[in-house]
Amino acid sequence: MSFSRNYQSVPSWAGSQQASLDAGLRTYMLRIYNWMSSGLVLTALVAWGIANTSMRSLFFRTDGYAVHPTGLGMIAMIAPLGFVLVMSFGVNRLSRQAVQTLFWLFCGVMGASMANIFMIYTGVSVARVFLVTAGTFAATSLWGYATKTDLTRMGSFLMMGLFGLIIAGLVNMFMHSPALYFATSLIGVFLFIGLTAFDTQRIKATYLQFAQYEGPDEAAKRSVYDALALYLNFINLFQFLLQFMGVRNSGNN
Repeated sequence: MSFSRNYQSVPSWAGSQQASLDAGLRTYMLRIYNWMSSGLVLTALVAWGIANTSMRSLFFRTDGYAVHPTGLGMIAMIAPLGFVLVMSFGVNRLSRQAVQTLFWLFCGVMGASMANIFMIYTGVSVARVFLVTAGTFAATSLWGYATKTDLTRMGSFLMMGLFGLIIAGLVNMFMHSPALYFATSLIGVFLFIGLTAFDTQRIKATYLQFAQYEGPDEAAKRSVYDALALYLNFINLFQFLLQFMGVRNSGNN
């Protein structure tokens, strides 16, 4: 549907309305990035804290140089999926406070599930890959926000790729194929770069479509869900890049 008109000038009130909408969008996007960044900080602190204190024995055990999750570690690895499902199915029933609380809990549990990376990879390489991920994510998200190219056509392709990646990962748990491991890692990097751009544009378009119809609580709640989507893209991109660029501790080769 086209909204173009053959007006020779734009009414002043229309310009003010557009300026207000643009300002609101910038504020909304900043809120999302703040939520996402805060969640990443919490995840990193929990992961580092568990890996570098006596708590790590509760979540992981070492067999020589190999790192294996304990029963509690397995629960921590599965729990993030439970949080995502609760938030997804409760999107229309959960309050703003409940969604925010679940987000913080999710990020904390995700940190517990990722603590083993500090035991497998050197701290320097983890920090380096994190910075590379942050730069890649920022550039991709900025492009997704600014581009005039319609990325909605990528949606179904990206989702098919995501399901394919999950299936390939499950299959390789039994095959232990280095070639398949390399292929899924490479595909994963490009897949989550694409999802970052796609989700950023989707978030922008959704705000412009519904901003005038939502109250403050609904907008605040939706910002947490949007932050969660970008957070997951960042975490997955980081993990796949770590598989390529991470330097393992001595013996974990």
